[in-house]
Amino acid sequence: MSDAYAQSTTEADRAIPGPLASYTTLRMGGPAGRIVAAGGADEIIRAVQAADEPVLILAGGSNVVIGDAGFPGTVVLVRSGGLRVVAEDAGSVTVRVEAGEPWDDLVAATVANGWAGVECLSGIPGSTGATPIQNVGAYGQEVAETITGVEVYDRVGGTRQFIPAADCGFAYRGSIFKYRDRWVVLSVDFRLARSPLSGPVRYAELGRALGVEVGERVPLADARAAVLRLRAGKGMVLDATDPDTRSVGSFFTNPVLDRATYELLRERAVELGEPPHWPGADDTVKVSAAWLIDKAGFVKGHPGPDGVAISSKHTLALTNRTGTAHTADLIALARDIRDTVHTRFGVTLHPEPVLINCTV
Repeated sequence: MSDAYAQSTTEADRAIPGPLASYTTLRMGGPAGRIVAAGGADEIIRAVQAADEPVLILAGGSNVVIGDAGFPGTVVLVRSGGLRVVAEDAGSVTVRVEAGEPWDDLVAATVANGWAGVECLSGIPGSTGATPIQNVGAYGQEVAETITGVEVYDRVGGTRQFIPAADCGFAYRGSIFKYRDRWVVLSVDFRLARSPLSGPVRYAELGRALGVEVGERVPLADARAAVLRLRAGKGMVLDATDPDTRSVGSFFTNPVLDRATYELLRERAVELGEPPHWPGADDTVKVSAAWLIDKAGFVKGHPGPDGVAISSKHTLALTNRTGTAHTADLIALARDIRDTVHTRFGVTLHPEPVLINCTV
């Protein structure tokens, strides 16, 4: 959700015309029953309370796939912004960030201020309010590591409340907020270390880009610059001139397998070598979805129907190459990938973005 900007009350109270494709990074999605914008927490609450059901909360639209039929109810565009320090000590600061603040703007600010903890999440499109929903992560960092709590509007109780991080149910690319419309995120608190250096580098790919070993620390600005370069090389930094960025980023999550299922995968892929994998909790194994997709025959640039294709830079991204393709065609490509991977390797891929009025 990357194109969120603060607006005035007058603008926020005005209905906005147009297809939902205009508000997603995929540039896909049919019409809405009504679209309104809200510029601050109080406005967001009022807009949700006054909305005709059903209600869809949308900021930058970078992690959502909306069907060609659109959304029949009210879409509330989150257009809040800003951050402030709410607590600090000698070693850390806690910043409260409005839900509509563009995520990468926040990361840039933390690096500029010498606050460590999210520098490896540079370049991720979206709003700050979306990050706890997805428990956004990349290059060894997840927002769950620095979030101390999330301020929400509870649509069931009709109350505004603060949910501590321990109660957010954070998991791999998930939380209590994902796939549930009970809570509307208003702001997020992050506790960040006062440090000119990054956290320990956890990914070998990032270490190679920085010329350091895994476990070493580097200046915050160096970590950010390296991550931005790596992401841009994969088409994962928004660029209006690059059709590979007309996507939702990674379409599938990396599968987390129990040990027995992983051993079966190894047997079925024996001639391909060891699948890239990482140890998980409770003797689970996380496997590279990109590797599974590639070895199932879906290489970079693989074309789908009528203007959709796998990114030419990264097999996990499904793209709207022409800018005028339909959601149904993207979903058809995703199904083909999922079914072929399952037939070949016995592993089921699951979508990472939220699907609205469409399903894989």
